[in-house]
Amino acid sequence: MTGIMTRAKALVVVALSVAILALSLPAMAQEVPPEQLALARKYIELTDRAAVYEITLVEIGIGTMRQIVTQNPELVDETDEAVGKILEEYRDRKGELLDQFARIYAVRFTVEELQEIVAFYDSPTGQKLAQANTEVNSDLQAVLQVFTNNTRPEFFAKVRAELRAKGFEV
Repeated sequence: MTGIMTRAKALVVVALSVAILALSLPAMAQEVPPEQLALARKYIELTDRAAVYEITLVEIGIGTMRQIVTQNPELVDETDEAVGKILEEYRDRKGELLDQFARIYAVRFTVEELQEIVAFYDSPTGQKLAQANTEVNSDLQAVLQVFTNNTRPEFFAKVRAELRAKGFEV
């Protein structure tokens, strides 16, 4: 049963990834003036406080390590060394991902809007916001989780009561 659930989860992830890619392809295919792309890239650089690329690579490395070592526990040191070597290969490729991020912003915002955005994030307040975003997002997720945990049973009970009022036993 666990294998079926794992495969089902993997299929859902693949389906969502394909859907997201399909939605973003029209935006990514558009020609964008270099100035617009440069402004979008500047915004990405000003706001990448969470080091998205580096963290993503480390998570991929950890996942790879875990998967290989689980099946081959005798290869811990060799796998660790191989993961480190491959991480080094990817170290200088951050620009590729950030360019893709920038393109997404560049097709959605005009040059003027991007100039305003960059000016804001270049300001002390914008820098403070960019610096605080990771912690703020973490706090927001915690609040949302509490809200969800508290609301889910109440919501379920109300739907159930509504159905019972209509004569359905749930």
